[in-house]
Amino acid sequence: MRLLCLSNGHGEDRIAGTILAALQREQPPPTLRALPLVGTGHTYRQMGVPLVGPARNLPSGGFLQTGLAQDVRAGLWGLVGQQRRAVREWAQTAPRGLVLAVGDVWPLWLAWQSGRSFIFVATAKSEYHLRDEKGRLPKTHGLEGWAGSVFYPWERWLMGRSVATFPRDELTTIWLKRWRLPVTWVGNPMMDALEAPGQLHIPGFSEAMVIVLMPGSRAPEAYRNWELILKALPGVIESLSAPQILFLAAIAPGLDRTQIEATLQKYRWPTFPGVGFGYDQVGLVVTQAHFNDCLHLAHAGIALAGTATEQLVGLGKPVVSFPGGGPQYTRHFARYQQRLLGPSMRLVDKPEAVGLVLQEILTDPDELNFIARNGRQRLGTAGASVTIARLIGQYLGR
Repeated sequence: MRLLCLSNGHGEDRIAGTILAALQREQPPPTLRALPLVGTGHTYRQMGVPLVGPARNLPSGGFLQTGLAQDVRAGLWGLVGQQRRAVREWAQTAPRGLVLAVGDVWPLWLAWQSGRSFIFVATAKSEYHLRDEKGRLPKTHGLEGWAGSVFYPWERWLMGRSVATFPRDELTTIWLKRWRLPVTWVGNPMMDALEAPGQLHIPGFSEAMVIVLMPGSRAPEAYRNWELILKALPGVIESLSAPQILFLAAIAPGLDRTQIEATLQKYRWPTFPGVGFGYDQVGLVVTQAHFNDCLHLAHAGIALAGTATEQLVGLGKPVVSFPGGGPQYTRHFARYQQRLLGPSMRLVDKPEAVGLVLQEILTDPDELNFIARNGRQRLGTAGASVTIARLIGQYLGR
């Protein structure tokens, strides 16, 4: 029983990791291999899943719309060729193997190219980008939605050749069934493995309004996003009518904590014994090890991130964001994400506008209840990873 997992991004690696973790608990567990198409595969290395091919960071972090030229200069086409060869070489060793593709059309296409049966977990696209339960959203450009779906005809053609495809929400699943594709709604694996261990305790801030700060996971963009987030905090501190404010900086493990803290010093954040940084009734904690606790403790978030933002919204929390400099978190991406998340995400033009919007949301109980319901509806419930792993196990056991 052999399985190869393909994923194209830090968030996608984490989602794939929840499925592989469930498979590792099977008896006997299948022989797992992984090929991270973007980045170095930190999640897989932590899990002890061997990699079958090259794993490299490229300048765009996988966002070719804005970073293609940089990636080409850094050796993109050579890497693509190496990845394709690695998939085919694995396939030769696994005549009855299965490929799990997590992400968008790139891992989907590679899975089909393997010549082996494959399952697709479609994390990147949702019909919420084009429509909601009430109907079609206003177009952002003339060609938007020309294919009748957020998925283009060639993507649907590839899905039709999968053993099974798992869309990220129920709305998308229902829509794709118009083409009689092998789509099934089992929940969203993005919402799995988010249980709070309860290990993050900040003395003296039990009454605080907690705001999680998420600058993204891809360097060097995340460092620039972090500086933009810090520009928003004076306005937040001034606007929030709370006796205490606690900021939780949820920093990805692959980022350099020294650089994050150096930027705090640049913006004159004093050290705060027992907390990290802050003064009086304002604290700021930098952590790279308590992501789940940060999400659960937060009342709201300021985020320039992809998957992490969506997970916070899925837990029923509001998010305020603004465009960064890219290559991922551009104005276009932020608007795209806002359509995906709906009223759970507020988009402002500049960091200095965040504070007033947060105050407006956090003092409106009806709006908070509406945001909580919206987030859970759009992101779905936990438990999908175990269901998908069980279906994979059944297929491999044939």
